[in-house]
Amino acid sequence: MGFPNGRRRIAVAVAALLATVAVAATVYRVLAPAEVVTPARAGYPPAASPTVGVVGRLPVAPLVVDGRLRVYAAHRQVYADRPADGRYRTTPYWSYRRWPATLDGVVASGTTVVTRWSDGRLVALDARTGRVAWRADGPAPAGERTVRRTGAATVWDPRGLLVARGSDGRQAVVAAGAERMSAVDLADGRELWQSHLTVTVPPGDADAFAGCRDALGATGSGQVMIVDSCAGPAVVEFRDAVTGAVGLRWRPPDAGDELVATPVGCGTGRTGCTGLRTAGPGDEPGRGWLLGAGAPVAAPALDRPDAELVGGTAVAVVDGVPVGRSARTGAELWRRVGLPPVRLLAVQPDRVHLLTETNDLVTLDPATGAQRSFFALNVGSDGIGWAPGAAYAADGFVAVERLRKPVDPTGDDRRYYLTSEPLILAAT
Repeated sequence: MGFPNGRRRIAVAVAALLATVAVAATVYRVLAPAEVVTPARAGYPPAASPTVGVVGRLPVAPLVVDGRLRVYAAHRQVYADRPADGRYRTTPYWSYRRWPATLDGVVASGTTVVTRWSDGRLVALDARTGRVAWRADGPAPAGERTVRRTGAATVWDPRGLLVARGSDGRQAVVAAGAERMSAVDLADGRELWQSHLTVTVPPGDADAFAGCRDALGATGSGQVMIVDSCAGPAVVEFRDAVTGAVGLRWRPPDAGDELVATPVGCGTGRTGCTGLRTAGPGDEPGRGWLLGAGAPVAAPALDRPDAELVGGTAVAVVDGVPVGRSARTGAELWRRVGLPPVRLLAVQPDRVHLLTETNDLVTLDPATGAQRSFFALNVGSDGIGWAPGAAYAADGFVAVERLRKPVDPTGDDRRYYLTSEPLILAAT
């Protein structure tokens, strides 16, 4: 005997409701904002002490943290492996994942790894354990950014994200978006200050001054550099990273209304910068400046667009020959003749890294030009028939993207990179 029509309709309605609730619960579990923390289950590794030469190859770009770990970026994840001189990428030591936000940038200082996400959220992780140290709100990144599968742009050149040490020793994490900039304390994520990067304009002119302040990087003395073109000719503004107070507002002598400024002598993520190169219409190739407590000081040895600043030495490759000059006086300090033709690949505080046409890595002392090491960047049976892409140097390591020749910037990743493990890692 069947159910009466009324009861049947009620049963069908209840079943449909339960099905809808089940589907909604499943959708929520899949799509709801979430984070997954997978902490370390082993002890913190000792500092690496690798033998000079090629260490190995990796599928993604490493950020060396505390000389002990390598941190990597994925679309919605940041993770670490160990040791820093491991030949291959290994099972994650720890991992942190967010949904549905995407990872936009990673910076590190000491044992703190700070991640920035597409929704503006800042999440700091303890590198020793992988656990969340703090969370803070910041401005959303400005616009879209194309990042290839190695994630090099995310960990080696994070946009609008930097760490700066103030004069009182405190460190600030500074994040810049399209409309505002904010800073939080690296120790606990507490907000220190915020500032607008746009100006109020009359109705109908909403885009007239959009993005008229551009954050460049941080100086070695703890100031954030900003190019401000909101009201009149562009100036470089120096703002205290910890207090947010605006100090010097500076323009190169005889500069025009437009100004392009590029920090030099910086660490990873444009931090600790000790120099600046400025250029404008009719001002080619540009002018170099040393940064200190007061106004920037002219440094003609940094005028070349390919010159790098390492300590007090301006290093450039002139007609294939590396030359070191005093950044302050311009006097030649050393010249390395007898080497094959080279290009400047990367620098770190105590090393200058050069690459020959046959992909040999040459490392020099920036103060004297003395050779520290010389070896071929070759691993396995990959060979040396590749073109260098993005490069990174820190803690005595050098990592380079290897690109397929001829380089096709518009090609997909399979065509663009040499192999599925395009990063070569070396110790110098």
